[in-house]
Amino acid sequence: MKRIVITGGTGFLGISLAKFLIEKGFQPILVARHKPDLDFDFVLWDGVNLGDWCQVLEGATAIVNLAGRSVDCIKTPDHCDEILRSRVDSTKVIGEALKSVKNPPKVWVQMSTAHIYGDSVAQVCDEGSSTGYGLAPFVGKAWEKAFLAALPENTRGARLRASFVIGRNGGALSSLKRIVNLGLGGKVGEGKQGMSWIHEHDLNDMIHEAIVDHKYDGFYIASAPKPVSNQEFMKELRSRMRPLIGLSLPLLMVKFGAKYIFKTDSELAIYGRYVKPARLVDQGFVFKYPDLSQAFDNLFNHKEN
Repeated sequence: MKRIVITGGTGFLGISLAKFLIEKGFQPILVARHKPDLDFDFVLWDGVNLGDWCQVLEGATAIVNLAGRSVDCIKTPDHCDEILRSRVDSTKVIGEALKSVKNPPKVWVQMSTAHIYGDSVAQVCDEGSSTGYGLAPFVGKAWEKAFLAALPENTRGARLRASFVIGRNGGALSSLKRIVNLGLGGKVGEGKQGMSWIHEHDLNDMIHEAIVDHKYDGFYIASAPKPVSNQEFMKELRSRMRPLIGLSLPLLMVKFGAKYIFKTDSELAIYGRYVKPARLVDQGFVFKYPDLSQAFDNLFNHKEN
């Protein structure tokens, strides 16, 4: 069975991907700081140093790097430092590990972020657009720079600049559903900020294709082809959850609630971006859930797996 090494693989995205790859006939091996309470092949690492974990790379088909501290937090200086270092350091050590084994994987799929394009309501970005300004673009550019420096010469590399992922068992949708259940599921501010999103199935399928299809090389925007505004997204979500009320939130209330109730960064809700996956579409990738209504049909249909 072909082995796929997934570093940073015990979070929502990693577990979802591991299950998907098993269905495709692969053997996922999760590499992370803490063992999950699930029955997967697992190897411990610290995300910084070489060690026994490197041995799982020997003869593996591919490595998928999802490692990085969650951005769903209050942006203290310490947290900002952790967000950057957890991505850059883990990417550097993977590069060192690949060079330490005799038969390394031939493909490296690297997670990146659509936040690299910054925050704008005036432009829909694709792979030809310039990157943005601020913490998230700075981290994204440093992350990709580390990847390009670490990528071995004979290893194919695909970078996925992912928007926020919606799925049943975690990710951004869990937090948004909590907000709706509190009766606060209206628009944030003017509601014009972009919400570029992708269904977990389509992201998993994208990663799978990047592993098996040699034409996947360079960077891609990993997002559904139909981004929506915050107002549209929350309206669609309320239509599925049917709360008694759905109050819109002024910016001052968002800033207070994010910091003191949800313990996160208000900018995650206040700002946003519209991105489209031009390269994926050009290469013929077929989205199973291209629009938000279809995605929610699946995620709120509890009869499906």
